[in-house]
Amino acid sequence: MLHIILLTAVSALRSTGTVCTRRCVAMVLEASSEAPCAATSTTPLLLRAARGEGVSQTPVWMMRQAGRHMQAYRDLVKRYPTFRERSEIPEAALEISLQPFEAYGVDGVILFSDILTPLPAMGVDFAISEGGTIAISPIRTREALETLRRFDDVSTACPFVGQVLGELRAEIGDRATVLGFVGLPFTLATYLVEGKTGTTSGFSEVAKMREEDPELLHSILSLLADNIGDYACYQIESGAQVIQVFDSWAGHLDDASYETFALPYQQRVVSAIKARYADTPVIVYMAPDVYSEGGRRLPMLAKTGADIISVDHTIDFEKAREIVPDHIGLQGNLDPKLLRDGPLDEIKKQTERILRAAGGTHHVMNLGHGIEADTPEPHAAFFVDTVHAFIHDDP
Repeated sequence: MLHIILLTAVSALRSTGTVCTRRCVAMVLEASSEAPCAATSTTPLLLRAARGEGVSQTPVWMMRQAGRHMQAYRDLVKRYPTFRERSEIPEAALEISLQPFEAYGVDGVILFSDILTPLPAMGVDFAISEGGTIAISPIRTREALETLRRFDDVSTACPFVGQVLGELRAEIGDRATVLGFVGLPFTLATYLVEGKTGTTSGFSEVAKMREEDPELLHSILSLLADNIGDYACYQIESGAQVIQVFDSWAGHLDDASYETFALPYQQRVVSAIKARYADTPVIVYMAPDVYSEGGRRLPMLAKTGADIISVDHTIDFEKAREIVPDHIGLQGNLDPKLLRDGPLDEIKKQTERILRAAGGTHHVMNLGHGIEADTPEPHAAFFVDTVHAFIHDDP
């Protein structure tokens, strides 16, 4: 009953233009003598769903939810003008990470960071512009590889990451799940070899290295796998309850190259996490590309050892469920352009279609890619409210 009261209160606040923060939610809870099921559990909803436990309500969050689509974020840019300031100064990263939770009441709060964040601790610096342009001194020779080093002590490699994750857990308690994330070796290697985002060149330097010096590429991937496995575990030790691993650019590899240069290193990172934190759910995501769109890579992703596959929006959710083995959960997969453009009734229709197809079992609602930067905040709020209002009959 309380979830109905709560959703009604949230909708009323939003309809009047009032920003509904986590404090609004707390006030509603305190005003009621009836305790909701989620509040009586010490395990937050998303974490239970990610573990495959039965839930009556599907958890929801949005990839890239903390960032440019929110006015609060754009206002904060005035105080912290560079991305690295915003992601590496703890008080800034904490505030940004919390913004979607305060505005929308999402069930997952993901660390505001970047997959490149641990690179300086490995001896490789990077620059990122406000437009997203990335610059790195490329590693294309054995001599250059010597600059890439193994973490001496992961706890001192990115101390601001550990601080923010710990503060997020303290701030949120059991009201939502704290998510950490890492980039997987192949995707990180593309940045190191290309010296920039590989999509601008068709990953030409990576393709050249695959053909001319595959052992060098394997050396880069191997070192990255060891470091990223440690970095993911450090995030868990610091407060992350779920880890999402991104191999965003592996979808441009053909099947043979994928099985050689991507899959083994994906498995290595996931295995490193599971060896130390077997109960921590791992979500794997790959962006749609020439070899991954339409669900073509789902069978391969099912071999990574991840607990959940985050499905992109280029495949129907029901079809994805048919492809992925039953013991593996799914995340996704509303089209982010639909969320941006609407209309609201179509957002509701397609969201509920996915929720019905998932059946409330081992599913985390999300988008099929990161939220578009020009998505109206009311659309994001409507999406989250739609998911929260959808109750499964048989959890």
